[in-house]
Amino acid sequence: MLEMKVNGLMLDPVSKTPIVILKDLEKKLTLPIWVGYFEATAIALELEKTATPRPMTHDLLKNMILTLGATVRNIVINDLKNNTFYALIKIQSPSGNLEIDSRPSDAIALALRLDVPIFVEEEVLKKAKSFDLSKDSVDADDRWREILENLKPEDFGKYKM
Repeated sequence: MLEMKVNGLMLDPVSKTPIVILKDLEKKLTLPIWVGYFEATAIALELEKTATPRPMTHDLLKNMILTLGATVRNIVINDLKNNTFYALIKIQSPSGNLEIDSRPSDAIALALRLDVPIFVEEEVLKKAKSFDLSKDSVDADDRWREILENLKPEDFGKYKM
C-alpha cells in the first residue's frame, strides 16, 4: 500500500466532472479519482475548514464513530473494477476491528475530517495506470502526463494544499 494525500480538486476539462487529485508523499505518483459534485463539495468544505450550521453527512459519520468509542485507523482505496474505485474505512472499535465498504469520495471526506491516512493498494495504482511523474517513467499516458505536469497552483483554485 502507498500512502497518498489529497493534493487538490479540479474539474475534468472535457466532462466538467470534479476530480480529486491524490499524490503520494514523495509527489511522484498522481491518482485522479472522478467524483460527484456533492462529494466534491464535502471534500472542499473540509479542505477549506468551512463550518456548516448543521452537521453534513460526513460530520455525522465522524460524530457517530467517535461517540461510539471507535476510531478510524485509515482508509484504503482497495480496488478498481469497471472504471469504479472501491474503498474501505478501517475502524477500531471496542468490539474489534471493522472494515466498512465505501465509495472513495466518502472515505476521503471522512479521512480528511478525522485527519487519518489515505492508502491506495499497489494493484489499484497499476489498474488505474496512475501517473508516474518521475523523469524515467515510460508507462505514463502522455496526454495525462502533459496535463498534470502543466498544472499551475491556480488550476486547483482555493483547494490547493
